Formats: sequence, C-alpha cells, structure tokens
Amino acid sequence: MGRWSMAVKKAPRAKIAANEADADELAGTSATGETQSLEDPEPTTGSVKKKIYVRELERLQIELVKQQETIRRQGHKVVVLFEGRDAAGKGGVIKRITETLNPRFARVVALGTPTDREKTQWFFQRYVAQLPAAGEMVLFDRSWYNRAGVERVMGFASEEHVQEFYRSCPEFERMLVRSGITLIKYWFSVSDEEQERRFQGRIADVTKRWKLSPMDLESRSRWVEYSRAKDDMFAHTDLDETPWWAVESDSKRRAHLNCITHLLSQVPYEEPPVEAIVLPARQAETGYVRPPMSEQRFVPSVF
Repeated sequence: MGRWSMAVKKAPRAKIAANEADADELAGTSATGETQSLEDPEPTTGSVKKKIYVRELERLQIELVKQQETIRRQGHKVVVLFEGRDAAGKGGVIKRITETLNPRFARVVALGTPTDREKTQWFFQRYVAQLPAAGEMVLFDRSWYNRAGVERVMGFASEEHVQEFYRSCPEFERMLVRSGITLIKYWFSVSDEEQERRFQGRIADVTKRWKLSPMDLESRSRWVEYSRAKDDMFAHTDLDETPWWAVESDSKRRAHLNCITHLLSQVPYEEPPVEAIVLPARQAETGYVRPPMSEQRFVPSVF
C-alpha cells in the first residue's frame, strides 16, 4: 500500500452468501399490502428515500472524481468487473459511477458474442485487449466470467472448457495483479422475486423492452442451474488477491450507494490540488462580419 500517497481505510471483507436468493426484504408489496407498480424502479420496502439517495449519490460522485484524478496523476491501472444475473442492476451502478468521470480515463467494456476468429484465439485474448493503460479505469459490464456463467448454463462451453477456465483464471488474475493492475470483482445479488418484478416492468415499458432478450427469458427458467454455476465459480475464483464482493441489489438505490462507497475504499485516493482557472478575454470581432441567419439551417423550434 506504500505506493499510494494517501491510505484510505478498506472496508472489511464481506462474507459471500451461498444463495443469492436469501434477501432480507423482497419487493412486490409494501408493509401495508399496497401493490408495487411495475414502472417503479424501486421496491416499496428495504429501499432508501429518494431525497437521501440523491444527496448521498452526489457526495459519492464528487469523491469518485477525486479518486479518478489520483489514478490519473499517479498512473494506476484499475479494472472493475460487474457480474450478476440479468436485471440485477449492473448497468445502473456502472452508469452512476461513470456519469461524472472524465471519459478519456474511464471507459466501459461490454463485449458481445465472440466472432468466429475470436473463438479460435486464447480465451482471455479479447479481454486483454481492453485492459487499462496507466492512469485509466476500465469497467467490465460482464467479463471473462461469462464462461463460468451463461456459457456453461446455456451449453455454449463444454465442461472441459469450463474446467480449463477454472484452472487458468486464478493464474490469469494473479498475473494481472503482479503487472500492477488493481482488480475488483462485484457480484450483484438479486432475489428471484425482484428479478421477476423487474422483468415484468421491462415488458410493460416500451422504452425498456429491448433490455429483455430471449436469453434472459431462458436464463430465468434455469434459475437453479445459474445458482449452482455461481457457487462453483466462487469456489474456484474467490482469491485472496482478487476476492469476490457481493452487492445486495434488490434495492437499486441501496446497491448504488453501497457499491460506490466500497469502490472508493478499494482504490485509495487523495484530495487533488485545486488550481485557479481564469477565463481569457474574448477575441474582438474587428473585421468579422457574421453571415445572414437566413442562409443557415436551424432545427425547428417545436418547444
């Protein structure tokens, strides 16, 4: 930890639950029995009030900017993996993390199905191409752990391929750490009841229906198989060097705040120096004649 100019206390390592369906509070109805609206992004119980959420999110996003500046100035390399079931909330927290960051030094990687050429390469090769340079943070919206999850459950990878992944993945990740990369792995844990509520919400909302793919529907019918695959994945890849961190995500707001708070504790940072910025005087228009507005095309003023 001496390579950091300022140490920030790390959060204690969480105990990984064996079954992500074990949630203290399930969505669907309020304590008074009031039916939960499908369009409501939050369950009626176990969440954080919107006013508190907005205030805390703004505070945490300011800290993320400070953290990014430390990463950039000190040349660190950070990789964050976001895994979990469909509709667990991975994309939402990634959006909250990145929306105030400088996109030149923070980027999101969400790889699609491998091409025919990529299928012939070393399995990790297409992920290696996305790793950060000095001063960068890369967030993977799903990652090489597809092999242990969707590819295994859906039969896209043979059992031989899966077992080879379990043999090579720990050494691959240790190699990344030895190369100077900080690797953080999050598993977003959603209950089956809350996942169903979110799926129903996507069906009801035309602006979100695109998020629900045939693969999502098929994966729901294989819930227990996914649970077994996840447990097996943790057993093989929950390493001291690169541990798994579970994020309870039945409440999206609570998951956002908890995950960002934890991320801030995992990559120590310092208060960046504040340099005064003075705007230069605007150039005079001496000799410049603006063209007539009638010669330009404008977007119609509908509003």
